[in-house]
Amino acid sequence: MDDEGQYTALVERHRRELQVHCYRMLGSFDESQDAVQETFLRAWRSRATARDEDDGGHRRAWLYRIATTTCLDMIGKRRAGGAGGTSEVAWLQPYPDALLEFPDPQDGPDAVTVARETIELAFLAALQHLPPRQRAVLLLRDVLGWRAAETARVLDVSVAAANSALQRARATMREHLPERRAEWPAPTEGERALLQRWKDANERSDLDALAAMLAEHARQTMPPAPVVTEGRDDIRALWAEVFEGPQAWGEWRCVPVEVNRQLALAAYLRPTREIELDDVHVVPGPHFDACALDVLRIEDGLVTEVTTFGPEVFASLGLPARL
Repeated sequence: MDDEGQYTALVERHRRELQVHCYRMLGSFDESQDAVQETFLRAWRSRATARDEDDGGHRRAWLYRIATTTCLDMIGKRRAGGAGGTSEVAWLQPYPDALLEFPDPQDGPDAVTVARETIELAFLAALQHLPPRQRAVLLLRDVLGWRAAETARVLDVSVAAANSALQRARATMREHLPERRAEWPAPTEGERALLQRWKDANERSDLDALAAMLAEHARQTMPPAPVVTEGRDDIRALWAEVFEGPQAWGEWRCVPVEVNRQLALAAYLRPTREIELDDVHVVPGPHFDACALDVLRIEDGLVTEVTTFGPEVFASLGLPARL
């Protein structure tokens, strides 16, 4: 197939699903975009190896093989550049729901559940603990449903080696995933109401109201910092300097959003005093500027986990830098 327009039309239909696959492999929304572009470039260069039938089945698998290899190459370059060891949770970024494509409910509840669970931040964070090839095996087998022989061919290993890698990957994932992962549904109306209360409490700087919505065993993470704050009391103490007393940062405005099939709040700050924010000296001004994105996990009507990202993720989510 030498017609570039025809080629583009055939591969573009797979862009969104390939980007989600690359995102799962890399943990980075920005890098997943680069990976898809590189995948399409490599596919064009090796197009003579692809069949020309129009059913798309073989072509889709062929693109996934190229995308997986591309991601493994990118991880190798990242590590060679000193970006980290086995665990790469620091690379995790949120993924905008607007770019997600999920199976039709007619495909069955299992397909919908797998698609939803494997894009949530807890799954993505656990996935980054796997060595790259184990990560690829798990995604190809358990998320995409490939056979062991197909997976082995992609990674140029024996079927026995692919099966062994899958078992090790599953064991590691069990260590890092929340116990109740299988119960996570799509956001409910009750959870959306909680997000509205969370928004209102943020804008009032009402720390007591925020703490009341936290589960006792709640945790907060702030990628890329490797710090984890465990427990409602410790999280409240961490937030006290932001919301309470003369050290409070200022006024807040918040925008509800959805990322990774989870509810989130984009927070904008108008400082009322000089502060240091992400190594940037911020002074009082008239505008509300992007400050943080809080992604919530909610269980039994309470927030059990808050994953906080910096303002650098706002652009990829289509959020303005200033209100």
